[in-house]
Amino acid sequence: MQPDLILKNANIANGPTGVDIACQNGKIIEIAEHIDVPSVEVLDCGGMLVSPPFVDSHFHMDATLSLGLPRMNESGTLLEGIALWGELKPLLTPEAVIERALKYCDLAVSKGLLAIRTHVDVCDDRLLAVDALLEVKKQVAPYIDLQLVAFPQDGYLRSPTAKENTIRALDKGVDVVGGIPHFERTMADGAQSIKELCEMAADRGLMVDMHCDESDDPLSRHIEMLTYETQRLGLQGRVAGSHLTSMHSMDNYYVSKLIALMVEAEVSAIANPLINITLQGRHDTYPKRRGMTRVPELRKAGLTVAFGHDCVMDPWYSMGSGDMLEVASMGLHVAQMTSRDDIRACFDAVTTEPAKIMDLEGYGIEVGNNADFVILQARDTIEAIRMRANRLFVIRRGKIIAETPMAQTRLHLSDRPDHVREHEYAPGQ
Repeated sequence: MQPDLILKNANIANGPTGVDIACQNGKIIEIAEHIDVPSVEVLDCGGMLVSPPFVDSHFHMDATLSLGLPRMNESGTLLEGIALWGELKPLLTPEAVIERALKYCDLAVSKGLLAIRTHVDVCDDRLLAVDALLEVKKQVAPYIDLQLVAFPQDGYLRSPTAKENTIRALDKGVDVVGGIPHFERTMADGAQSIKELCEMAADRGLMVDMHCDESDDPLSRHIEMLTYETQRLGLQGRVAGSHLTSMHSMDNYYVSKLIALMVEAEVSAIANPLINITLQGRHDTYPKRRGMTRVPELRKAGLTVAFGHDCVMDPWYSMGSGDMLEVASMGLHVAQMTSRDDIRACFDAVTTEPAKIMDLEGYGIEVGNNADFVILQARDTIEAIRMRANRLFVIRRGKIIAETPMAQTRLHLSDRPDHVREHEYAPGQ
């Protein structure tokens, strides 16, 4: 049976090098050193890195690209960002939310980002953003796997209609139950919100992804309650705690207990390096806390740990470009994950690990899986992060959906090479 596509001489991310990958009808049918059969299309990777698509398991697409509306976040703080989003919500229109989200999805495809879990605010009684992103999900389905999280931004118990709106959003087809227990008025309310939301997820057979302990306060310990409810309701493997930044400030003794509880409950963790390093530690003088959760310790315990982008040009973060390699780079710097194995793990934190959290079917470069790839202008995952490598080709179900010319700079220097291609300057190249 003739393949539709063969990738020749591919270096698979954190896997074998110099192999061929044959694809047919949107699936991978063979991976071998030499596949010499006729194919509709042959793409010579030239020893470049071939990765499964990038995955962002924590994002806010309803707010993306809204920077400056209705004003800028002058303090740069989380709380002013939340207040600013509250000012923007009444001004939103479905057309504007859809247009900005689709523009971001275009950008995501260009970066090889083909799976996104986005939290969508349900505290607007119109559920305008929910309806808008459900429409976006439908439109981008051929090229992006988009999961929506019902997110009561203003507090599930704190906001008067959040309970009802969360249920309405799930009834409309939102995929995941979210929450923000640390933003409730009291610790007790936070714990109660976790209980009710996890019960809701259990009743509906849904996954859970909560903003949890996004604070510098070491006494913000809602992740403990989230692990308890996960075990009580049999939700193991279906629950993620996002941010978990208070863990950065907790004492080591308590963390040793907490991580063990997370392991028992199989709760995943999603750190957001760009945003955590920006928003946390704002009340510190010096020394100033980095704020990101304890990624190396969580990984060492065997937990699934992903990095999310969280925000791009919105009320909370004025930077960002949809580049998950930028996220991985910041993560390895903030967590001081600089061994070779740790750097490779940071690449996994924006590919295979978030794919597990999102329970993506057919993900990964293995026979029988979807023929979804990103070919990068780098030889391996370490070089890809170091250079934030150019995406040469983005492939979805065996079809090229984006391509970028090889990056090259021409030099005008005597007695020196006439061009520079950065991937050729790594040691051993």
